[in-house]
Amino acid sequence: MELFPLFVAVPLGVAFLAALVPKRAARVADVLGNLGSLALVALVVLFYGRTGAVHVGGWAPPVGIVLVLDPLSWFILATVSAVTLAVTIYSIRYMDRYTGRGKYYALFFLMVTGMMGVVATGDLFNLYVFLEIASIASYALVAFGCESEELEASFRYAVLGSVASCFILFGIALLYSVFGTVNMAHLAAKIAALGGVTGSTTLTAGLVFFLAGFGLKAALVPFHAWLPDAHPSAPAPISAMLSGVLIKAIGVYALARIVFNVIGLTTTTSYVLMAMGTLSMLFGVLLAVIQWDFKRLLAYHSISQIGYVVLAIGLGTPLGIMGGLFHLLNHALFKSLLFLNAGAVEYSTGTRDLQKMGGLRNRLPVTANTSMVASMSIAGIPPFNGFFSKLIIIVACIEAHQWLFAALAVVVSIVTLASFIKVQKYVFMGSLGEKWKSLREVPVFMCAAMVLLALACLATAALVVPPVRDAVLRPAADVLAAGAEKVGMVLGGVK
Repeated sequence: MELFPLFVAVPLGVAFLAALVPKRAARVADVLGNLGSLALVALVVLFYGRTGAVHVGGWAPPVGIVLVLDPLSWFILATVSAVTLAVTIYSIRYMDRYTGRGKYYALFFLMVTGMMGVVATGDLFNLYVFLEIASIASYALVAFGCESEELEASFRYAVLGSVASCFILFGIALLYSVFGTVNMAHLAAKIAALGGVTGSTTLTAGLVFFLAGFGLKAALVPFHAWLPDAHPSAPAPISAMLSGVLIKAIGVYALARIVFNVIGLTTTTSYVLMAMGTLSMLFGVLLAVIQWDFKRLLAYHSISQIGYVVLAIGLGTPLGIMGGLFHLLNHALFKSLLFLNAGAVEYSTGTRDLQKMGGLRNRLPVTANTSMVASMSIAGIPPFNGFFSKLIIIVACIEAHQWLFAALAVVVSIVTLASFIKVQKYVFMGSLGEKWKSLREVPVFMCAAMVLLALACLATAALVVPPVRDAVLRPAADVLAAGAEKVGMVLGGVK
């Protein structure tokens, strides 16, 4: 476990070194970035199946800072690392159109540092610190091109993100005012002794602040207003990171960890989460289907698909939690791929307007075929990964006698399919316009990243197979399903 802090130290070190790279040595930044992402993947492999806690500086909790590895944190770290590797490969050529490549990688890996820290920490205040590192870096990355649209989207994102951060800080302060600690395990023990969330009005208020703050970070309805502007405005690799992993690591994961493992899930909280998830599914997909901007359409689908995850986790059942985590992984893969596809199309054509495209399949075959894989995955078509995670979520709703939520999940999936049939028709099918006849496929590194994610969309369908599921998904789901029980072992705080 002595190497576990490298999950935070490696991206932080890469960010520091990348900031020192001069403009004339831009390729050095590419090498640094990809070595850093490979190192993170190697750490994921190294730490598979291991659990434990590291007391930073040798100070034991609840006084000292603790970094925790358990099956859930490993699962999220693996998800973030996989998408990070694909995105850094893609960035090698995509970022040729931008200046300041060293600054790009510095901000990029600061964002990764923040996400890794949020996932690894067992301390609420340090979760807030890492969350702010990731958020501030992401604000700058949305505005990286410095165009008026990007600056406006970044400003709106920063304002609403700061409101979310204030809500989260208020929630932490309220818990600290009652219990005198911010260590998650120590808090869980004291909250359980008090009788849970019903035992304190202050604790209830803190939970409300957490739901609002992390709901904003995850872009759940009705806290979603920033996302449809921020994601389309950012460079394609950053859109992939924001939608693929950022809203999950600093939004969904953090909220689930606090609700399940610290405060404890109640019936009321369960219904609030299910309602927010279902509203996000419905509003997101209905707004997506009417969009003609490729990346804006994908941004609304991020709201919709994260709704599936929150609905499933909100059920609070072992099957629901497993389905939610499975869909979280799947969404990270197919939505990152879709944003990279959109970036490749824009890279080649210079437009994101679906009505100005058509017939690009023959000119951009790798982009078209990987886009088809991602589209079928997000729509839940077998045998792609999205089908299996959505099926588990629907079955979990039926098992919990939540028939309405199950029916709505099916309806949203059908509308999602219609939306991506539209994408395939207007972008890749039909006759090729005269002005597109000279197009050629995007550079090889961009293609490699898209193929890597497309293969992952196919490979992760194997998680539905019992031996694989029991090795990867079930241990992560069991951490949340256990609630606040045994939280001392889970979060390394108290015995």
